[in-house]
Amino acid sequence: MNGQLAETLPAAEATFQAEKASLLKQPKAVWATALAAVFAFMGIGLVDPILPAIAKNLEASPSQVSLLFTSYFLVTAVAMLVTGFASSRIGGKKTLLIGLAVIVVFASLSGLSGSVNELVAFRAGWGLGNALFVATALAVIVGVASGGAGTAIILYEAALGLGISLGPLLGALLGGWQWRAPFAGTAVLMAAAFLALIALLPKTPLPERKVRLRDPLLALGHKGLRTTAASGLFYNYGFFTILAFTPFILGMDAYGIGGVFFGWGVAVAVFSVFVAPVLQNRFGATKVLTGTLFVLMLDLFGLGLAAGHSVPAVVVLVVISGALLGVNNTIYTELAMGVSDSPRPVASAGYNFVRWMGGALAPFAAAQLGEHFGPQIPFFAGAVAMMVAIGVAFAGRNSLKSHEPHVV
Repeated sequence: MNGQLAETLPAAEATFQAEKASLLKQPKAVWATALAAVFAFMGIGLVDPILPAIAKNLEASPSQVSLLFTSYFLVTAVAMLVTGFASSRIGGKKTLLIGLAVIVVFASLSGLSGSVNELVAFRAGWGLGNALFVATALAVIVGVASGGAGTAIILYEAALGLGISLGPLLGALLGGWQWRAPFAGTAVLMAAAFLALIALLPKTPLPERKVRLRDPLLALGHKGLRTTAASGLFYNYGFFTILAFTPFILGMDAYGIGGVFFGWGVAVAVFSVFVAPVLQNRFGATKVLTGTLFVLMLDLFGLGLAAGHSVPAVVVLVVISGALLGVNNTIYTELAMGVSDSPRPVASAGYNFVRWMGGALAPFAAAQLGEHFGPQIPFFAGAVAMMVAIGVAFAGRNSLKSHEPHVV
């Protein structure tokens, strides 16, 4: 037994070193797609630093401005059901390019909005482009990356984390000058990514089996995937309560809000790429998931206590939440990709359809609760959502654990 272990450890170490070495040795097409993914994920937190400015300039209430997130994520969620159908028929490259083109158009229109209703509508169109791009980018990176699927997923998670952290920073830098500028800046970046993919990404082959429109919904018939998606819905409610409502209680300008959420985004990125895999390998995905959800519940409860009383405490708790969210993002993605027998793109579409509904509901619900009952209540509601997420994961723990790799 000891002899086998002695042989296994050097082999595992050799494999790890080989994957590490191959991580940076990628074709130009991989880097072009990953960079475009960074720009796409920047769109999530881009508007955070300018939410108060949008409310002031367009004479809108926080709940009206929160619809920028709701329309974006609602369309993203529904569009997840058709992205696999489209990409399996026209190919990954064309789907990516169409998604980027849609984002360029609607990001540009967002910057020209004359009312909050127009801006909400244009953000909805932006959500469609985001769904087409994001849902296809991982499959494309896996297809063209060297080093295997594991390396590709690390690159994708790195792009996600970098985009989430840079979005608020870009929003602050440009939004501090003019609230419309971040939308124009995003359009320029996505247009550059569009040109880069045309030049650098080879034509992607069509899959052997075409995805049907109902396949993502049928995939949710698997208890493990259904459990992951349902828990993810309530988790995302807490996630986007923090992201969408906190800017209204910080009392800062665009630069201050951007700085806070840049720190938050860096925590998301670091913990999703470097910490989550270590914890998962040591304790198992289910234990890590329920544990971090519990700590996130406490963090949201602390935000509720601090809201309206201590801005420094709110800032610290927001950054801490980024670390917890980073771990959970990776764990939920890993479970969604591997817990069922459905093809990864199909499982991902079904999972994202359900969980983004939480992202669509939270911003508007949090703003309404804040306006009517005070700034503490949205965070307390988010803490309750974490309790439900834990309960769902615990109830379905057997279906999750049966698909986990052995921990070391």
